[in-house]
Amino acid sequence: MTKKQGVLKCSLSFLAPLEAILFDIDGTICDSDPLHYYAFRDMLQEVGFNGGVPITEEFFIKTISGKHNVNLATILFPDWEPQRSQKFLEDKEAYFRRLASEQLQPMNGLHKLCKWVEEQGLRRAAVTSAPRSNVELLIPMLGLSDFFETIVIGSDCERVKPFPDPYLKALQALQVSHKHTFVFEDSVSGIKAGVAAGMPVVGLAKRNPEKLLAAAGASFVIDDFDDPKLWGVLEDLQRKPEVTTAT
Repeated sequence: MTKKQGVLKCSLSFLAPLEAILFDIDGTICDSDPLHYYAFRDMLQEVGFNGGVPITEEFFIKTISGKHNVNLATILFPDWEPQRSQKFLEDKEAYFRRLASEQLQPMNGLHKLCKWVEEQGLRRAAVTSAPRSNVELLIPMLGLSDFFETIVIGSDCERVKPFPDPYLKALQALQVSHKHTFVFEDSVSGIKAGVAAGMPVVGLAKRNPEKLLAAAGASFVIDDFDDPKLWGVLEDLQRKPEVTTAT
């Protein structure tokens, strides 16, 4: 199959007229996963996790990426007191913010995509499992303070990703239909959440394996927002259906 054929095979035309796009933050609109990995690797080694052997990127992707800290506390530290694990995760997020303030990069093609979204007059929201303090740092750093109409923080919902609650809350806040909205996500838990909320999800495989994202339910997977596959789909969505006149 040629690249052009691959582009044409992917379609979201059934969403027309498109009303909104929902975006995850970490690993989706910014390439933050390496910074989270470095923070977890260093801090877990300090507390003797895994016998003091540094975690691998594969472990990070499989066990940590995309998961809310509430769930990670149980996964990583099943024998710790809740206060101790909570303090560790708060310290890890502070370490991440220090790294992000110096090294954070937007996802390739992000600002081109945001301009397209604005030109189309689409509604937009960010839906994240990140702590609010992280969001308050990342969004301004990416120049998106005026882009998102609403930001849904997972911990403000009854259930976090992979449950659909955060995405359902975003749909409600924007007052749009899931039948005319799609999601950008980079993690298995995020993709499952979007699909459970009744929307197609475009997966970003910048850091996480394409096979994992496809298995989680992604409609199709792109490398980043410069991917020709994505722009072929968006151009298809822009096309106005032909109007036939009765004779």
